[in-house]
Amino acid sequence: MDKIKILWADDEIDLLKPHILFLEQKGYDVVTANNGDDALDSLKEQPFDIVFLDENMPGMSGIETLAEIKALQPNLPVVMITKSEEESIMEDAIGSNIADYLIKPVKPNQILLSLKKNLENKKIVSEKKTFAYQQEFRNIGMEISGNLDHTEWVDVYKKLVRWELELGRSSDEGILDVFKMQKEEANQVFSKFIEKHYISWLNGRDDDKPVLSHTVFKEKVLKSIETEKNTFLILIDNLRYDQWKSLQPIFEEYFRIESDEIYYSILPTTTQYARNSFFAGLLPTEIEKKYRKYWVNEDEEGTKNQFESELMAEQLKRFGKDIKFSYHKILNLNAGRRLVDSLPNLLQNKLNVIVYNFVDMLSHARTEMEIIRELADDEPAYRSLTISWFEHSPLLDIIRYISSKGLNLIITTDHGSVRVQNPVKVIGDRNTNTNLRYKTGKSLNYSKKDVYEVRNPDDIYMPRQSISASYIFCRNNDFFAYPNNYNYYVNYYRNTFQHGGISLEEMLIPFVRLKAK
Repeated sequence: MDKIKILWADDEIDLLKPHILFLEQKGYDVVTANNGDDALDSLKEQPFDIVFLDENMPGMSGIETLAEIKALQPNLPVVMITKSEEESIMEDAIGSNIADYLIKPVKPNQILLSLKKNLENKKIVSEKKTFAYQQEFRNIGMEISGNLDHTEWVDVYKKLVRWELELGRSSDEGILDVFKMQKEEANQVFSKFIEKHYISWLNGRDDDKPVLSHTVFKEKVLKSIETEKNTFLILIDNLRYDQWKSLQPIFEEYFRIESDEIYYSILPTTTQYARNSFFAGLLPTEIEKKYRKYWVNEDEEGTKNQFESELMAEQLKRFGKDIKFSYHKILNLNAGRRLVDSLPNLLQNKLNVIVYNFVDMLSHARTEMEIIRELADDEPAYRSLTISWFEHSPLLDIIRYISSKGLNLIITTDHGSVRVQNPVKVIGDRNTNTNLRYKTGKSLNYSKKDVYEVRNPDDIYMPRQSISASYIFCRNNDFFAYPNNYNYYVNYYRNTFQHGGISLEEMLIPFVRLKAK
């Protein structure tokens, strides 16, 4: 590996020989300059990894030299060294994008610390994170193999997401493989847990049940708006908990996190079922029976989620909440910009609901478009793309506005998605639905051991397409594939993000309360 190369510019460089010798003994290559002009000449002649720059040099000052360095190499780290502690000099330097700031007399260990912070930080952090995860790996494994309840599964998933984000930038392929295997194990055990308890939760036979799609509005949203004067609820479709944690630092610039909770999506973990249940406060067959005009079945023509506002109004009415509310669904950039312009008109409402569809569109686009596949090649890249979108979207303008008015905000979603890997063969007739993570139909052919099978749709409050129709769900990172044209189908959909089945990523989803700063 090449030595790290340092350029040190100081008009008293001869007095710094002990420091330079110290660095050379530590394996660094140091080139010196007596003034700003010489420093710039050296930069033009050879590459450097970092610059130490005296602020008070005759001729071209340190601040002036810094500006020239940044013009030549904007991303080159520059550490400013000065005798002065004047605030204006510090502000000038910091405003010019310095990497660090040291006050003379500088000790060798200060220089070494600055180097490690700026050049070896990623490596050191990666090694520390790897070691820390190795220490906790066994504890998480023991938790997973224990008889967890729904609350404990939330705690385990939060730990896994934390480690996924911590290790996301690691270059240690070995530890990433270990984490991947542990997460897959967690998903396998979680799937068995859901299969054991899910029907009991829905049918009221289990008192210890989590907040689910059809109860979260009553349990979480209504309780919030009862105590607050004005609330915005933003539902970002298909927002996984790890994506929320990636976005959280941006939100924290404008809001304080009041609570960071997780609730359980119903099955199938798709917009048609989970989101309609969220707004209706009812399970799918209950919506179908009570509000048939607002329900569109799988085999019927039309958009499946076109009556969310009406369903929410009915839910508010059922619970005796006579409040003024608005509902907006944002499907594209222009609609988002129009909503930003109309925000002042919403301040009179007790509740303002915004459904934002970008993340869902991103997951579908990643399947359909080669360029998005390349940009979101893996989980860290998928999260990174989500952050990049958010930072340049009207949604960021919306949350800034909400914060500026001192209002409360709820961020949530209807379901998550999972990156699928393993094909599971299924055969169905032409009326079988197209979703890759669950199937429903009357003549499904599959291996029972590969799926979660629900022979009677009434058990999970799901509509029947026919008398003999059943539902099957994929677990973990499986996806359904038809035997016809099997290899093409598998290669096309493997490594895409899908939803509808049973996994931690799809079912355990964020519900976050925020207060404006």
